[in-house]
Formats: sequence, structure tokens, C-alpha cells
Amino acid sequence: MVATEATTDPEVLVIGAGPGGYVAAIRAAQRGLDVTLVERDALGGVCLNRGCIPSKAYVTATDVAHDAATAEEMGIHADPVVDLAAMCDWKDGVVDRLTGGVEKLCKANGVSLVEGTASFVDGETVRVDDGDETETLTFDHCIVATGSRPLELPGFPFAADPVLDAAAALELSSVPDRLVVVGAGYIGMELSTVFAKLGTDVTVVEALDSVLPGYEDDVARVVRKRAESLGVDFHFGERATGWRDAADGGIVVTTESDDGTKSTHGADRVLVAVGRTPVTDTLDPENAGLEPTENGALETDERCETAVDGIYAVGDVAGEPMLAHVASAEGVVAAEAIAGEPAAFDAQAIPAAVFTDPEIATVGLTESEAEAEGFDPVVGEMPLRSSGRALTTGDTEGFVRVVASADGFLIGAQIVAPEASELIAEPTLGIEMGATLEDVAATIHTHPTLSEAVMEAAENALGQAIHTLNR
Repeated sequence: MVATEATTDPEVLVIGAGPGGYVAAIRAAQRGLDVTLVERDALGGVCLNRGCIPSKAYVTATDVAHDAATAEEMGIHADPVVDLAAMCDWKDGVVDRLTGGVEKLCKANGVSLVEGTASFVDGETVRVDDGDETETLTFDHCIVATGSRPLELPGFPFAADPVLDAAAALELSSVPDRLVVVGAGYIGMELSTVFAKLGTDVTVVEALDSVLPGYEDDVARVVRKRAESLGVDFHFGERATGWRDAADGGIVVTTESDDGTKSTHGADRVLVAVGRTPVTDTLDPENAGLEPTENGALETDERCETAVDGIYAVGDVAGEPMLAHVASAEGVVAAEAIAGEPAAFDAQAIPAAVFTDPEIATVGLTESEAEAEGFDPVVGEMPLRSSGRALTTGDTEGFVRVVASADGFLIGAQIVAPEASELIAEPTLGIEMGATLEDVAATIHTHPTLSEAVMEAAENALGQAIHTLNR
């Protein structure tokens, strides 16, 4: 990041240039406000530099190699050789292009950039330390967008050479022969799939009894089955307790179950992916009158404003859901609220995606959640095995499910399919716009496409599906 000359008393000071912060800064500048954006690392935050973008680059690259190596049924015979160092260089190029684009956008919109770590002096002043000198900035409004960091497990310090967080795993220059992954959430499952496709023997240790806690059983089951077919070995009900060096030059990861049974798993590296925690400790928040929750988050109202007038919080630092697109949406709300517009964050239709194989994407309510909220839900489903386009891709495990209220309004969807992250956009828009099952079913979809499954699921809910049996 190239710093620009900063205004010493900006109308809006944004702390953190991740997908929440830089979006907030640009939108505030578009509304005619004088904006300074402070970032201590790289523009784009964890998402662009060490999370969403690099991991999806690896997901795509390893899919290419795996698909080529397993396409005999299509008459394709190949034995790809993966150069992980070259793949890493390609991934870094993608990241550099995006972060460079963010910098250009900020400057083109008149956002001043300051490099360093910001901490509050009081409720209208921050101190920015770049390691060499300190600068003091006053502000009329402040948007905190400091993001989150990976949780560190006792016994697994990230400073230890064989212990990896997700960012470090994406910087490896060679493929480990054996990898233990602690945690079967979305980060653990995505990277387990990536390394399994690279030829690594992957062992997943999870304290709970299933992969992807929080997702419905039939959703998680498809992903687990595919991971097992790739050779991923799961051990549920085991808590990772520590690691030690092994005689063979690798390491041994130790675990313990609730009944006291102890187990060991050999590996060369161990990836710890058990969640993330908001970053507020660097801010000296108490100086501004801010009181983080027990989990370290800053609570906000529907305008993304904290309990301290004029100070807003967006993205991971504001707590769950920790999703980049939520951070961006909140950044827009905070900026527009400061500009005096009637902005408010609406969490009714927030999509989420897991880039496993196959992908998972969800939005709104599941059937059980709808029932718990007092709905009498109507559910429709289209299995991928009945989709002509899915058959031509060779991926037929999964389904599209839609959930509607008794009067037919779309209130949720769950998709397990190739490109589920793209397919979820239609039901998300449907929920946002107040669409009905009839609206979706009557919309002509291109053939042959995976998106036809959304239409068929809506028709199934109406009892008039053509390409799958009606319920």
C-alpha cells in the first residue's frame, strides 16, 4: 500500500481496509465525505490476501488437476503433475491484482490512505503507529473494521513450525505427505479437500460428531461422503490436546475423547481451523468508551453504530456472521448512515457458501428453522441426479431445496451442488424481493443448466414438477 497525504481531521476515519473497511471508505467518499482509511498490513484484509481469494484460487486449481486425473469415464486419460510452488505464485498474482485494484479504487474516489496500527486516544482521536513514527488523527465519525484472526488452540501455537493456520497452509511451497486438520468447519473442510486432491494423506479431527456443524445432516453428509472418497480420514468426538516430534521426522498429534480415550495421529504438519475471533485488542477500545463482548466483538445497532455515538463497527469485528459479503454490506450501511441517509442493515437474506466438493450454499430458513419460527413450511427439492446438466458434468451428488411459507413466499433455500455459490443468488434475490414459488417456477430458465434445478425445486413444492417425482 502506498500511503497518501492524510487529512488530520477527516470527517470519517475508517480503521481496517478489508472488505468492510475499504467498501465503507469508498461509499463514504462517494457521498461527498472526507475520508481517511488506516491499514497496518495490506489493502483487502484477510479476505483478499490470506483467506477467501487465495483459498478459492487453490480450490479451483486443485479441481482442475483432480478432474483431469479422474475423467476416464469421459474418455480422458491424464496424469497431471502439480507444482505447488508455481501454483502459489499464480495465486499470489491473483491476490496482487485484486489488492492493487483496491488501492486504485480508493485513490480514484479520493480516499486518503494511512499505513499503521490505529488505537483510540479518546472518542474522537486515534493514534496511528507505523513502527517508525506516530501520527494523531481526529475524526467526526469512525468506522471500525479491524476484522478477525484465527483462534489458537492450547498446545498448538502458530509460531511452532509444523503448526499452521489457514493463511500459512496457503503459503506452503511443497505438498505435505501427511496433514492433520483440527476442525471440520468450513475452513477445515475446504482445505482438507484441497490437500487431499494434491495427494496428501489428510486426517480430520473434530470434537463434535459431524462435519460442518450448523448445517443440516443431509447437506453435510454429501460433503463428508465425497471427502471420504478422496481419502480423507475422519475422527469425530476427539479433542486435539497437543503434538510432539516423532522419530520418523514428522510429528504426532494427540487427542482425547469425552470418555478419556487418548489417540494419536501421525503427520508432517497440523492445520488448526477451529474458528476466528474479532480483533479489538489492538484498538485500546476502552479509551473511546467501547466495551467489547466476552468474545471480543463490538455490538452494533441496525445502522452499524456502537453504543458510542459516532463510532461504527462493521464486518468480523462486529461478530457473527463473519462473512466478507456481510462486511461489505455493513460497510455501505455505516457510510450511508453517517452521510445522513436512512440506511439500515437487513439480515433477512444473507447467503453463505462453503467451497467444498460439492459446494454448499444456503440462504434464509431451513424447514426446521421455519417451523420453529411458527411457519407451516412448504418444501420442494430437485435431486441433481435428475438434472441433465449435472449428468454432463459428471457431478450428480446433491440437490436444490427451497422452503416457502404456507402462502407460497420463498423464505429459504439449501443447495448442495457444483457452483452452489452461484446458484444461491436466485433464491437470495427471490427472498429479498418477496418472490413466490409461482414466480420462480414460471420464470423460464436456460436449458441445459444447473439453475433449472431451482425452478424444478419450486415446481416440486407446488406439486407440479416435471423432471422429478412430486412429494
